[in-house]
Amino acid sequence: MTLRYPIECIAGGIALIVLCSACCGAVVGSRTASAGAKPSAHRSRDEAESSRSLLMYIGTYTYRSSRGIYVARFDPSTGELSEPELAAATSNPSFLAIRPDGRSLYAVNEQEEFHGQKTGGITAFEIDPASGRLTQLDEKPSGGGAPCHVLVDRSGKLVFVANYDGGSVAVFKIERNGSLGERVALFQFSGKGANPHRQEAPHAHCVTLTPDNRFAYMADLGRDRIAIYRCRSHDLAPEASVAPGAGPRHVAIHPNGKFAYVTNELGNTITAFDLDRETGALTEIQTIPTLPEGWHGVSTTAEIVVSPDGRFVYDSNRGHNSIAIFSIDASSGRLTPVGFEPTQGKTPRGFTIDPTGNFLIVANQDSDNIVVFRIDHRSGKLTPTGSSIKVSLPSSLVFHR
Repeated sequence: MTLRYPIECIAGGIALIVLCSACCGAVVGSRTASAGAKPSAHRSRDEAESSRSLLMYIGTYTYRSSRGIYVARFDPSTGELSEPELAAATSNPSFLAIRPDGRSLYAVNEQEEFHGQKTGGITAFEIDPASGRLTQLDEKPSGGGAPCHVLVDRSGKLVFVANYDGGSVAVFKIERNGSLGERVALFQFSGKGANPHRQEAPHAHCVTLTPDNRFAYMADLGRDRIAIYRCRSHDLAPEASVAPGAGPRHVAIHPNGKFAYVTNELGNTITAFDLDRETGALTEIQTIPTLPEGWHGVSTTAEIVVSPDGRFVYDSNRGHNSIAIFSIDASSGRLTPVGFEPTQGKTPRGFTIDPTGNFLIVANQDSDNIVVFRIDHRSGKLTPTGSSIKVSLPSSLVFHR
């Protein structure tokens, strides 16, 4: 790979420094392979998933009894989870991502100091698909404090890390064996928002890619902005914004690539956007509350997920301790409230839908439990299966396919 002199461009409170010619070139070049990458194999894999157990990795905070990343086996025919086992010891692996080939896993180390440097970290692991054990490949400084989100691009060649306290998003190359290569780009945000306690500075909270791998959306909770990077032209599109003080946390893209949904942590709302698949631009459709009318307790949102069939949006409320359920209008992308399901625990930080699309699994951080719900595909409503496991301070769930 040939290094270039750093290229810096500044737009709308973002400084983008491209350190290497591989930045998003891998994303762009990979789409052909990704788009045509064995669709029949993926279909047969999905069909087979209902007849075998799946590995589910659990990210945690380690300031109590957790020692790192845990793994449990999930039976997709019944929704049962096995007792968790330690997969790898590491500090504060609060968010996890798995490479598309299933061979390696990446974890943020959400901390302010990493091996003597004023930064958090990111650690790469090799996955043993038989035992679920993880073997550390390497680790690197994340480029900013308190990294809270990690994403592997659809080619498996790049990993994006959102640094909350650093107010930046770093991009690293992934080597053939899954280890971390050099940092190839850094998006540094600047500015602040309306909330003096939570928005005194930029706070990058997530990165999400469109299904075609063309656009990267970076939520900055501190500035009430969604930064948009166009991977083919290697430039920034105009930012999208949410209401002042709303605090955008995570972004979910509809499977059809036409709509985006942003959970606003501080405002307890979801903002739905129309997504222009040619330019990547986001145009607001609506903003809708995630809490029941008349409820006045303290709560913040955390995770947002679109169901694989594209019919429903799920959002977690920490404080109300529920999953808010919304139906999606297929033509407009607008949301309609369906209801709320208690998570049977405190502070539902992370949740995911299993690969079959039949179950939703919630990590309740402050009650140390993970709970399984069955999804009604007609209504979108959730029903507890009775399966739950105990893990200290669970925060992130990801399935190995």
